[in-house]
Amino acid sequence: MGVKIEMFRMMLYISFPVTMFWISNQAEYFEEYIVKRKREIFPPDEGLRRKEMEDFKERMRLRKEKQLLQKISMVSEN
Repeated sequence: MGVKIEMFRMMLYISFPVTMFWISNQAEYFEEYIVKRKREIFPPDEGLRRKEMEDFKERMRLRKEKQLLQKISMVSEN
């Protein structure tokens, strides 16, 4: 009787992690959650949002160039 109980316990200890690993790797269970979460983090491109981002990048580029030109002009004056 004792050996059968020990065998049952050992099978339970081994089968539980293996089963959990198998379940967690099934894409069908988590596909809806993953797609929804991805859309929250990375929303689909909108024309207005893209335009704002491009304008921001352009302003940053111009600001950086202006700062660089000021540094160059200060170095050339000295």
